[in-house]
Amino acid sequence: MRLARPLEKLISELEKLPGIGPKSAQRLALHILRQAPSEVRELARALVEAREKIRPCSRCGNLTDEDPCWICTDIHRDGSIICVVEEASDVIALERAGYKGKYYVLNQAPRFLESGSLENLNIDRLLRNVVTSQVKEIVLATNPTIDGELTARYIAELAKPVGLRVTRLAHGLPVGGDIEYTDELTLRKALEGRQEI
Repeated sequence: MRLARPLEKLISELEKLPGIGPKSAQRLALHILRQAPSEVRELARALVEAREKIRPCSRCGNLTDEDPCWICTDIHRDGSIICVVEEASDVIALERAGYKGKYYVLNQAPRFLESGSLENLNIDRLLRNVVTSQVKEIVLATNPTIDGELTARYIAELAKPVGLRVTRLAHGLPVGGDIEYTDELTLRKALEGRQEI
């Protein structure tokens, strides 16, 4: 079935968003067409404004419209702990979990297996920030992938000579999960990270 060109274009653009397939893109496009013109213009303005005004914080790399970001300037946060994450979406997840320290956002998923190097992650800036502040611990919260594990080990090797405590997020079974359906690697990590109760 052929659709009107502007509708086809809108669906095509929406499909480029992560997690949006053809059916979801079509549903979103039709929803947008049902909205009042003022609401559609407001959505378009919000998209353009976010793209033009949001940038990485010069201190931590988190996405912000103010530099430094609100997390870096919050005097109530624990400045002795820096949590290293891959993307700003990880900051959002950790904030929901109640983390109250500072962050260092790599703003990219490490790709050691593709590039053969982790030097493009700008870890030097992290280490400079750590040395000039009162940081005592670096929490490595990279994803539990091969690249994430290699990145965590790379950062740990660079940070340990500075005299910092370097920790890694625990891996293991999800709350409410069944052991029989858990993959071997997750079970192995859960066994290695077991704690006394």
